[in-house]
Amino acid sequence: MIKKILVANRGEIAIRIIRSCREMGIKSVAVYSDADRTSSHVRSADEAYNIGPAPSNESYLVIDNIIEVAKKSGADAIHPGYGFLSENANFTDRCEKEGIIFIGPSSYAINTMGDKITARKKMQSANVPVVPGTTEPITDINKAIEIIHQIGLPVMIKASAGGGGKGMRLVTKKEDIVSAVTSAKSEALASFSNDAVYIEKYINSPHHIEFQIVADKHGNCVHLFERECSVQRRHQKVVEETPSPIMTAKVRSEMGKHAVAAAKAVNYSGAGTIEFIVDDELNYYFLEMNTRLQVEHPITERVVGVDLVKTQINIANGEPLKFKQEDLKQNGHAIEVRIYAEDPDNNFMPNPGKIEHITEPLGFGVRHDGYVYAGYEIPVHYDPLISKLIVWASTRSEAIDRLKRALYAYKITGIKTSIPFLSRILDVPDFVNGKYNTHFIQDNEKYLKADKNPPQRVKDISAIAAFVDYLNNLDKYKEQRFCKPQLNNWKTFGRKKNVTRL
Repeated sequence: MIKKILVANRGEIAIRIIRSCREMGIKSVAVYSDADRTSSHVRSADEAYNIGPAPSNESYLVIDNIIEVAKKSGADAIHPGYGFLSENANFTDRCEKEGIIFIGPSSYAINTMGDKITARKKMQSANVPVVPGTTEPITDINKAIEIIHQIGLPVMIKASAGGGGKGMRLVTKKEDIVSAVTSAKSEALASFSNDAVYIEKYINSPHHIEFQIVADKHGNCVHLFERECSVQRRHQKVVEETPSPIMTAKVRSEMGKHAVAAAKAVNYSGAGTIEFIVDDELNYYFLEMNTRLQVEHPITERVVGVDLVKTQINIANGEPLKFKQEDLKQNGHAIEVRIYAEDPDNNFMPNPGKIEHITEPLGFGVRHDGYVYAGYEIPVHYDPLISKLIVWASTRSEAIDRLKRALYAYKITGIKTSIPFLSRILDVPDFVNGKYNTHFIQDNEKYLKADKNPPQRVKDISAIAAFVDYLNNLDKYKEQRFCKPQLNNWKTFGRKKNVTRL
């Protein structure tokens, strides 16, 4: 039985895993880079070890460093979280070689499903629907042009080893084929050290729907229903919800069976996600499999009532699943939004820095998975994800209202965050009505842009706040050679005509 787990990750997901370890009576080991010395996950674990400098390729991605700490601490298992080494088959093999339990699937499953071309072939053999396209890497431009003419425009050029929107190009015009294939191959090589790309028919008005699956080492596999992940920016998810507002019971049942078939096709064990692309007529096609825990796993936990991290650990212990497909059902509605340290009004530029104040949202039906605190400085070296805000309610409309309230209560100062942008999403008619697809953000720019001219009440509040600050810091202002303003004009304080300089 597993008694001590090393969490080979950082931030909010490391804390999430540590919490489940503590509930199960399992000791936890944190690892951290020089930049993460003051991170909350370091303090949350039973033990913590430094694994190198700030850059991830010198710390969190160095397999030797992780294995060394596992041996030194006496950890008998490693949980990779998501990102970093979570889908690295070499890491899985190394753990097995060192006699350390890897809490995740086999290297065979990771390799097979990690390569998109191999995965497409595997799914076809398992009778799982796939998007029309190629099953071999594109090496010849003329051959690519010929295939695209056969499939018909528009098409997507995708990196075989890709993810996160990298190595992906949409082609809508014949004259763009050569440049799209060339640039996709170049980006794929730079991002994944593999320039193999393939061609897929582009689905108009696509919905991104994924099914959570779990499978044990005894041949049992179930799905935990779907998540709707169509609110995306640059092919990265922004808002996720479950159940999907477009799903029907019949299609849900069919997709769930195909998700299970996909996992069984590679003898999968652990938690994973089968992602589908779905059109407006609810025709669906296999997109890819993520052989790890997903960022958005909490909404499934809340609606289905299963702790996915505990389930992963139990599976790694060799235990059979404690539930069958007929035992599982969806209860209520959950939505998750990702809070980033970025400036939505400046092309979403990362905005790392020191957090001066934070007020976390609380209340019934609210879950907050975060790791930052007042005084913490968000490093520049990693993904700027601050936290995940999850809400649950008995209905979708109530969940939206609860999320609005929670975002309103979520206050962070010192840095810019995506909170205002997320709040605007919840008021867009297409989202409220549940009629949106992966084009949601670009189709609703007029709703999502910040109002550059705030209402008068906001200006008044700003003036009052400035005046109160002045009174509370009168000595400081005197030192800066400001004289006291006219008190009978306090409502308009802050305007240049009411401030006299000596």
